[in-house]
Amino acid sequence: MAHVELSLTEVLAPAVHSPTEPTDSLAQWSATVRHAAEPCLLIDRETRVDAVSTAACALLGLGTPAEVIGLPLLKGGLRLLDFTAARAELTEQEVDKIPPLLALSSGRLARGLLRVRAGTPGGPDATVDAISTPVLVHGAVAGSLTFFSEV
Repeated sequence: MAHVELSLTEVLAPAVHSPTEPTDSLAQWSATVRHAAEPCLLIDRETRVDAVSTAACALLGLGTPAEVIGLPLLKGGLRLLDFTAARAELTEQEVDKIPPLLALSSGRLARGLLRVRAGTPGGPDATVDAISTPVLVHGAVAGSLTFFSEV
């Protein structure tokens, strides 16, 4: 008859790392956006561009990420137009309703179409679909993350 021997040992499981302090989701998203292949943008609570992908810069006519990071979203070269035949620039009241800023102020998801002028006045424009979500740090809105798609 065959002899079978069985022994039990203690299971060695990898240690679960629990951070000592909560992670800063704004910093995590910033790193992700900087390396993203998709057109996306991250702004902080004061509407300064915290991170932007190269694809978003190309789609929105913003130049390079280095030229935009740290600037207020609307002072960094983003030129928003209305949907009339005149293609006039948006007023301050209209700008407050664009998805990245609406996600900041409402603390909720926001989506909408934007008409963006790339480059110089009179230059070509693009219509983009923008989907924004607030980014929370310690339960408070610290910024907004927006993904863009050309329509």
